[in-house]
Amino acid sequence: MIEVQNVTKNYGLFQALKDISFQVDKGQIVGFLGPNGAGKTTTMRILTCFMPASSGRVTVAGYDVFKESREVRKRVGYLPENVPLYPEMTVTKYLKYMAKIRGVPRGNIRHQLDNALESCGLTERQHQIIGQLSRGFRQRVGLAQALIHEPDVLILDEPTSGLDPRQIVEIRELIKTLGKERTILFSTHILPEASLTCERLIVISRGEITGDIRLENGRAVSEQDDAPLSDMENLQVAPLILSLEVAGAPVDDVLAVLEDIPDVVRVEQSTSRTEDITTVNLHYTPAADIRALVAETVVGHSWQLLGMHTTEMSLEELFLSLTV
Repeated sequence: MIEVQNVTKNYGLFQALKDISFQVDKGQIVGFLGPNGAGKTTTMRILTCFMPASSGRVTVAGYDVFKESREVRKRVGYLPENVPLYPEMTVTKYLKYMAKIRGVPRGNIRHQLDNALESCGLTERQHQIIGQLSRGFRQRVGLAQALIHEPDVLILDEPTSGLDPRQIVEIRELIKTLGKERTILFSTHILPEASLTCERLIVISRGEITGDIRLENGRAVSEQDDAPLSDMENLQVAPLILSLEVAGAPVDDVLAVLEDIPDVVRVEQSTSRTEDITTVNLHYTPAADIRALVAETVVGHSWQLLGMHTTEMSLEELFLSLTV
């Protein structure tokens, strides 16, 4: 549904996006994750035809955002970080107004209005003035305006920004419900929020895509092997770590030998219990089981293998490693 290919965006001499590529398939809920200033909002404005890229190609629902922007807008619902609401209008009048702007046929407005109100839990608030609503309900109104024309794709920029914990939970559950029928890409810099909502995370840092992570029950289970990124080396961080305790060998020799083992991404020295014991952590690709080969390698060099155990890199550690 969404394809971004080699997109760059320059603001004068500043390069906000640097040749980024990714795709989002139909029916996925994908988090677009990164620290503040990473390029999330710029990317979303390009996807929703609010601004052009400096170079590259973007298609949404099969339409080119540069050449067929009118068709893209028909199929995309956009919730910007600062929702453009009219506080003096009632919820119903505002949504009817937005339906007309979005080109909803007059005969369908009432039906689609009712659907948006029900989907966003606003039926009992439809006659209230927007300015009198809580921030959480105003955010729901923003989601309703993004849904009023029944788009295939929802693009949400920081949908829970500024909400209290209860409101965050409500919006999170609402996004999950909406995702049953639509493709959703939403940006955030709040990791727990993304892990509880998404099946996949695309990580951006300093204008570059640095990770494409698949989730199961909020846990990182692997990074996408087929992610269409220009530089696959950026993805060489795995959520699995093998910790070893080795005796009878110089530290530099242990590190050099273990780095050459297939599927090992990187080796780092950890704190040792004694000067005679080298403790190392091996980061390796999730699809591999390197324990037998590691043990064989250590023993083959006549070193002593005193301990070995596998630990899972937390999602927080993985995110930090991808956004340094």
